[in-house]
Amino acid sequence: MNKRELGMFILRVVVGIVFIAHGWQKIGNIEGVIGFFDSLGFAPFLAYVVAYAEFLGGIAILLGLYTRIAGYLLAVVMLVAIFKVKLSGGLLGGYELDLVLLASLLAISWNGAGPYSVSGKMCGCGACGMCGQKLV
Repeated sequence: MNKRELGMFILRVVVGIVFIAHGWQKIGNIEGVIGFFDSLGFAPFLAYVVAYAEFLGGIAILLGLYTRIAGYLLAVVMLVAIFKVKLSGGLLGGYELDLVLLASLLAISWNGAGPYSVSGKMCGCGACGMCGQKLV
């Protein structure tokens, strides 16, 4: 295991855990999330979409399975969170966590799951995890 692979593995595991925790929290309080989304002008079904995207996307990132797709989808969630919810709070105490998660998701998406992942074990390529540099 080289340092780049180890670094990406650690980043993938930590980011996955963070999204699993946030998604699970939303799922457990879905009525509150629906109310919050309604206050922002979003349709109620989007609360379910975001909650399950964070939870299932976090699992995918953690395991390294369909990492690029999960990473890009969660990056969209972070962009909306930054610009629709957190931007007015400023960097400190506002959108700093979302910004770090966004950058991490892009790094994971651009680099792929790596060899220490479910998809890396299935394919063996060590890049995207499933078959070279294809989006999977």
